[in-house]
Amino acid sequence: MSNPPLILIVEDNEGSLMLATVMLENEGFQVVGAGSAEEARDVLATKTPDLILMDIQLPGMDGLEFTKELKADSDTAAIPVIALTAQPMPLYERAARAAGCEGFIAKPWTPESFSREIRAFLSTVSPRNQ
Repeated sequence: MSNPPLILIVEDNEGSLMLATVMLENEGFQVVGAGSAEEARDVLATKTPDLILMDIQLPGMDGLEFTKELKADSDTAAIPVIALTAQPMPLYERAARAAGCEGFIAKPWTPESFSREIRAFLSTVSPRNQ
C-alpha cells in the first residue's frame, strides 16, 4: 500500500494552518505546516511533498515570490502549488498563475469543498511517493 499524499501547507495564520491541517489529516493526507517561506525551505530540505498549499500573503517573502523561487529550482519545480488567499478576485488568481501556481483556492472554505478541491487536484498529478 502506498503512502498517503504529503501536503505542505505554507500559511502564517495559525488558526488557518490548524484548520487546514485537521481537515486534510481527517481525509487521510499526511500534512506538514510552515509559517513562512523560510520555514518551508527547511521542510523542503528533507521532504518532497506531493502538493504545496501556498498562502499568498506571508511575512517576509510573500507566497508569490516564494512560488517563483520554487518553480525556478530544479529540485522543487515539479511540485504543484495551489495558492490560498482571502482575496478571491481575478487579479489575484492571474498573479498566482503567473507566479507558477497550478491552482487557486479562495478563503474561507468549507471542509467539504476544500477536501474535494485538493482530491480533484491530486487526481490530475503524478504521485511523488518515493
